[in-house]
Amino acid sequence: MKRFLNAIQKAKSESRERKFSQTWDMSIELRGMDMKKPESKLNLEVPLPEGRGKDIKIIFIADSLTEDAKRLADKVLTKPDIEKLSGKKKEIRKLATEYDSWLAEAPLMPLVGKALGMILAPRGQMPKPVPPKAKIDGLVSLSRRVVKIKTKDTPVVHAPVGTDKMTDEQIAKNALHVFNMVSEKLPKGRNNVKSVHVKLTMGKSVKVEL
Repeated sequence: MKRFLNAIQKAKSESRERKFSQTWDMSIELRGMDMKKPESKLNLEVPLPEGRGKDIKIIFIADSLTEDAKRLADKVLTKPDIEKLSGKKKEIRKLATEYDSWLAEAPLMPLVGKALGMILAPRGQMPKPVPPKAKIDGLVSLSRRVVKIKTKDTPVVHAPVGTDKMTDEQIAKNALHVFNMVSEKLPKGRNNVKSVHVKLTMGKSVKVEL
């Protein structure tokens, strides 16, 4: 963790203060990976141990879990709500922009896919299915800490690991956790890692000396 902390402190010292909150970003450059092969691609959800450092707005599409969802989520949509939204692209885009994470009861997923999929799928915001009668307290809490990591055609992993409102130690802990989770999914583990960099949104990129 010390090496991540050193890089974060250096990046912070080389970045001037801004009037808006900045995100800490980490990039992991890979090597020895053929990104044309499906097995080389990553698609992970990683919960940050120290959280995201900002409010994450949750939308829950519910039926039998409606009352619990109203208690825990920022917005709840029911089956009739989804049916009314079908085809209303402007309204769906507004919700997709306003809310960070989506959950939906599993039996409603076919309807959700049909009504909202054309907007949510390309954005990577399709809801995470939740079994009916599930205990959702933990699921909603977890959704507020998760970052999605997905590689495409280039051998680079990008992940937000917090904001400048968090301590250097919290950012380092999050970054190390993401690095370890990604490494575990690589065919040759850390041998597939070429380099790691951290930076603030408007700051300089600094290499982590692994």
